[in-house]
Amino acid sequence: MFACRSRRKLFISQFENAVLGFGFKAEAKTGMERMQRPLLLCAALILTADVAWGQSPPAPDQTEQIRILLERVQELEKRVADLETRPPAGGAAVLTATSAPAAATPKQESTESPVSPAQAHRHESQETQATVHQMETHYPSLQIRGFGELNFSATDQKGTTSGFNLGQLDLHLASALSQKVSYFGEITFNAQPTGYTVEVERNIIRYDYNDFFKISFGRYHTPIGYWNTAYHHGSWLQTTIARPEMVKFGGTFIPVHFVGFLVEGNIPSGGAGLGYSAGVGNGRGSTISRPGDFVDNNDNRAWVANLYSRPAKLYGLQMGVSVYRDKIKPLPVPPSGTDFREWITAAHIVYTKESPEFLAEFANVHHQNVFTNFVTNSQAYYVQVGYRLPWLEKALKPYYRFEHTHVPLSEQVLTNQDLVQSILGVRYDITNYASFKGEYRNTKRLPTEPRVNGVFFQTDFTF
Repeated sequence: MFACRSRRKLFISQFENAVLGFGFKAEAKTGMERMQRPLLLCAALILTADVAWGQSPPAPDQTEQIRILLERVQELEKRVADLETRPPAGGAAVLTATSAPAAATPKQESTESPVSPAQAHRHESQETQATVHQMETHYPSLQIRGFGELNFSATDQKGTTSGFNLGQLDLHLASALSQKVSYFGEITFNAQPTGYTVEVERNIIRYDYNDFFKISFGRYHTPIGYWNTAYHHGSWLQTTIARPEMVKFGGTFIPVHFVGFLVEGNIPSGGAGLGYSAGVGNGRGSTISRPGDFVDNNDNRAWVANLYSRPAKLYGLQMGVSVYRDKIKPLPVPPSGTDFREWITAAHIVYTKESPEFLAEFANVHHQNVFTNFVTNSQAYYVQVGYRLPWLEKALKPYYRFEHTHVPLSEQVLTNQDLVQSILGVRYDITNYASFKGEYRNTKRLPTEPRVNGVFFQTDFTF
């Protein structure tokens, strides 16, 4: 910011000196016209460079400075025009003292129609607009962002071993295709016992008509609840080491991914800050932990709708509800039938100002056997609190999360996922782009199984 202000002040000073010196030298009109164009074009280039500096819109103070600079340029243009029309002192002596080739210049001017200051100004404006257009138009414009992590875990569960895990290498690809069309992709590389797998997590093309209507097509994180669309792949984005069990990647409680189209936007609501998203697409695949990437396994499309509020007077607060509807045919085929109707309802309330942080989310999964009408309901929720401490440059953030999942024994689609878990941890931000996390977890699954205690560590980063 200070460098930008210094550069602007230097530009104004040099520009004024050039114009004033130009008048005092009392050169001929043609000389002045030769000077005017590069000076104005230089002004436009520097101003537009300052506006284009960075990808975010200019701050209010920058916008005011740019407006003042533009007014100053217009004022200096007027002074140049006045100097053009004012006869220079001692002009006759200057013209007499010139050589014969130089004296031919007025004759050349007399054979051409003179250009008025207004026409010259319009011409310069056209050149400036063309320059700005060339500077701003860069399509496609690909940007790549990456995330990585390294994990260590040790528990007292029988049959498990402690050790390190490489975790995910995650790449985000974003590209503007025009002013209203953009592309986003996410690819992960996952460490497995026999090598690595590559997964296309998200693959989206979106058209932004305005703030109230945006439509996109591709593979998404299903907009059910809050966490699944707020924290994507890349553990550095979230406070904790891992996602809650109900929305974990590779889990089955809710469909984490969704293939189809989605409309989203804001709802005019004043200070209520209402927003929405709704989509239609392939539901769960035959393997219910995956979506129908290649094709749906039946002729019934899934649909999802999400409504939320972000009150303007309570920045950081969000409340929302979601609903998801599908007809699924899981594998292996349950003995009582093959098709199930699935209703998922969810609600969340979050406050994300870091001091404090509060996240709470609940979901109910309703399954109905199409042939027997047998119904089951499974519930899951979590509550997470955190607080960024004021010491050590606010690098420390302790947190606690409680999770509970209940799946009835009569459930035929979901495997038993009963869970009662407490997590106590701390996050330390090593830099603005890397963190270290440590957690203690106490986990209880089935009533007949013992509690499992474990310690988990992670270093994660973005680049």
